[in-house]
Amino acid sequence: MAKDKTAYVCSNCGQESPKWIGKCPACGQWNTFKEIKIAGDTKQQAATTAAATAGHALRQNKVQRLRDISSKDDPRIDMHDAELNRVLGGGLVPGSIVLLGGEPGIGKSTLSLQTMLNMPEKKILYVSGEESAHQLKMRAERLEGERSALPLCSAKNENFLLLTENSLESIFDHIKEVQPELIVIDSIQTISTEDVESSAGSIAQVRECASALLRFAKTSGVPVILIGHITKEGTLAGPKILEHIVDTVIQFEGDQHYMYRILRSIKNRFGSTAELGIYEMQQNGLRQVSNPSELLLTQDRDGLSGIAITSAIEGIRPFLVETQALVSTAAYGTPQRSATGFDQRRLNMLLAVLEKRVGFKLAQKDVFVNIAGGLRVTDLAMDLSVIAAVLSSNVDTPIESGWCMAGEVGLSGEVRPINRIEQRIAEAEKLGFTDMIIPKYNLQGFDKNKYSIHLHPVRKVEEALRALFG
Repeated sequence: MAKDKTAYVCSNCGQESPKWIGKCPACGQWNTFKEIKIAGDTKQQAATTAAATAGHALRQNKVQRLRDISSKDDPRIDMHDAELNRVLGGGLVPGSIVLLGGEPGIGKSTLSLQTMLNMPEKKILYVSGEESAHQLKMRAERLEGERSALPLCSAKNENFLLLTENSLESIFDHIKEVQPELIVIDSIQTISTEDVESSAGSIAQVRECASALLRFAKTSGVPVILIGHITKEGTLAGPKILEHIVDTVIQFEGDQHYMYRILRSIKNRFGSTAELGIYEMQQNGLRQVSNPSELLLTQDRDGLSGIAITSAIEGIRPFLVETQALVSTAAYGTPQRSATGFDQRRLNMLLAVLEKRVGFKLAQKDVFVNIAGGLRVTDLAMDLSVIAAVLSSNVDTPIESGWCMAGEVGLSGEVRPINRIEQRIAEAEKLGFTDMIIPKYNLQGFDKNKYSIHLHPVRKVEEALRALFG
């Protein structure tokens, strides 16, 4: 019988080493190597066989010529959720393995359970290692109770199968018995295998269980959705290699004090990582927000200084974002610079541009910037609205209603061109804005006569501020 081997894995990047090392040679982090036990050949072969025999349509791999391989995509599985389909790249790919991460209590289980209940045409196995069957039943009734006159009717949920189990070997036995078309594991940190002696949730257990589920998904063609927790640093719990194993990593974000949740793609082998989905947490589950501008814009902004509206784009979706700023005299010796939902270093750069290129002295003042709605925006077109909001708060003069803007600001004070300007303008016009400031260079080869919104092209920050404040 083969002996178990010991290896060391970096919990930050997944680098392996036969012995313990203080500093990881791959990522440069210190004291990140954790000891794991690798099962012997006999146990590994048994685990591989268990994962493979659980599938009902095993794929026989063979050597193929590149020219003989079809380039057509497999038909994706419709999740009956427009936001989730967008983040996944058009739906769930058969045979793929997806990792859904998020903070405790953010709504990961609610999202997965709600989505599975809306797919009656698929035979789904929902494996829960955290909640009992009674708890899941009550949650499902709460999700379905206010949407249907006959909640959880047998005809609609006949294919929804529930299993409360923590043993990976027992899970594979049930999979072989029921032959599901989709599997959800809630959560991967609670599943353990007998091949590893450590407790559930350890690096070795998470790694081995995820690898076994990956082998099952690839050999059977049945997609697997893993739900995982994140650490206090905001990263997915377990070794970094867990993110390397799966095909797609999506993260559920949001403040528990806000109603809104953001579903963001971190890694996607079958789609873009720039997409995001937006939900609103309600008493009877999560509601899809098809128009994000409704949550990012307050209804009454008249007479309020320090507020500027920008037309931003995340992925393929344009939406209007409200930027809020507050400038006040520093109460202490060192002025504070704080940004919520916006890059702190970019805020410092924009404040330096205001001082050097425009002539506004902000060195002895506190500056606070916030993106309304709890959204974190990375679009560079936000620069112009941040500067406008800061200046509006500094001089305590509100920006006229009906004005919005979009533009990247360079270090020399120029307003640089941005991409997909027509989509931004169309979104602003659709929401009733009358004037929009855009970079002058974006007008090349652009027909502005087809829009009723009044466009103000600018080359420098001074021109934009002059158009706003006179």
